[in-house]
Amino acid sequence: MWFANVAVVTALVGSAATAATPLTSANCKAATFQRYIDANGTHAKVQWATYIPANGTFNPMNYTSSSEYPTNLPEGCGVQINVPSEGNSSYLVGLILPYDWNGRLLSAAAGGGINWVDMGTGTHYGFATLSSNLGHVGIDTEGTWAIGRPEAVVDWGYRAWHGATVLGKLLIQNWYGSATKYSYFYGCSTGGRQSMKNMQEYPDDYDGILAGAPAWWTTHQQLYNLKQTTYQAPANSSHTIPEPMFDIIAAEVLRQCDPQDGLVDNIISDPAGCNFNPNVLMCNATSAADECLTAEQLATLYKIHNDWVDVNQTYVYGHMWLGSESSWLTGNIGLGEDSTIDQQYWYLRDLMGLSDFVWQDLDYSTVQLADQLNPGNATADRYDISAFHNRGGKFLHYHGLSDSYVSPDASIYYYDQAFSALKLQGVEMDDFYRLFLIPGMEHCYSTPDIMNAPWYIAGADQAAMINTGTYSVPGYRDAKHDIILAMMAWVENGTAPDSIIATKWKNDTTATEVLRQRPVCHYPYQAQYNGTGNPDEPTSWSCKLLY
Repeated sequence: MWFANVAVVTALVGSAATAATPLTSANCKAATFQRYIDANGTHAKVQWATYIPANGTFNPMNYTSSSEYPTNLPEGCGVQINVPSEGNSSYLVGLILPYDWNGRLLSAAAGGGINWVDMGTGTHYGFATLSSNLGHVGIDTEGTWAIGRPEAVVDWGYRAWHGATVLGKLLIQNWYGSATKYSYFYGCSTGGRQSMKNMQEYPDDYDGILAGAPAWWTTHQQLYNLKQTTYQAPANSSHTIPEPMFDIIAAEVLRQCDPQDGLVDNIISDPAGCNFNPNVLMCNATSAADECLTAEQLATLYKIHNDWVDVNQTYVYGHMWLGSESSWLTGNIGLGEDSTIDQQYWYLRDLMGLSDFVWQDLDYSTVQLADQLNPGNATADRYDISAFHNRGGKFLHYHGLSDSYVSPDASIYYYDQAFSALKLQGVEMDDFYRLFLIPGMEHCYSTPDIMNAPWYIAGADQAAMINTGTYSVPGYRDAKHDIILAMMAWVENGTAPDSIIATKWKNDTTATEVLRQRPVCHYPYQAQYNGTGNPDEPTSWSCKLLY
């Protein structure tokens, strides 16, 4: 591979970098970056370089939706490079290089291609930002990109990120005249998997890793996505829970669980501690047909709310947590429709090669085969991350407890397995790895309307939910509220975050008037109401170990 002989520069510099040549629009040209690459003896090809004026918009993909490209950017230079890999594979690398640079790199995990939006967000802090398409165009689930391209699957699984990182650091050093002082990597969902996998395979690449709701257990996650769908299949069966019932179930879960966490506030702060009785939803002689569940439908609800446990009581994957019901329809559960099931086949058919697979074939032997094949070596299941600890790295991991795509159980399971692996070596988790479970947050961002829970912490994908010119936490740009700044404080100053204050605005698209804020404590601590004060103010809460 072309990047095998590229030295990863580790020299530290001051907060301001002195450029080798003046950074002007005249220098933001493909030829400039191609010279840097050629001088290093590599074979990557710069496709274009584009000057970005102050307060500029950057839309290299010509998207029509303003939510898909960054706006209001600082002055800088955008670059795209094509990198040959192994076999018939190659991948794209994107960089946005602000002229007012803070001496640091922030990589934004891929999201259906180069993640220009999260890269743009990072430039507002002053980061040079990087992303990649991991060797294919479009979202992962359009899996035909993998057919007949085994090297592309490896690039997608883990390899492209390391190559992109090495190349990015090389170009940054040449462009600014100084090496990166610190390097960070953030992503959510499959992007969280990408950041965790890179940490495990190449622990020296980054100083800090941010992983939100990571779909790290690829071999089990993809099969569980299908498993969830089959609970409702075939569509309109006697056991299928109809769409109108999802909100009714959500309301009943909230009614029962909200008081059990110690404060009635329309937020389920401790879904794992709720004793939920679903039988109150059972139909009786006077129930309206669309407002209750039959015995068969209750059995389906039981499956959704409980772990996938298979042969010899083997744990395969965790369940959907209480409080996630409002978004089941837009998640993987759906209504058992054929189109929903077809969306889940990409991993089995295109990556595992089971071209004739149908959902009725799914059983524990499928799980065993997935673990054996592990396409692209994508699963980020290395629990011994002592190499990352030993090089001084810091890992911040967060997950919304109302997530209906990736179970919060997956994050807790990884944390517990890592705890066991590291404890034997005398490594204290809190010294470098902290997990934050966010009550009421859905997948990566947002919250059910029924809860309006604080969820915004400036994590991956979150700023764009306000607008693509936003960064950090408007009105609260500090390490107490912004998880990126918290990571920087931990890596660079040794200030470990015991909690992150999550924010919910009255209008999330304007982010001008706060509805409520609340601390999210690092696991296994939980935020508990002090008993006095406004529960919508973070000072009314304390982090307590509940066992």
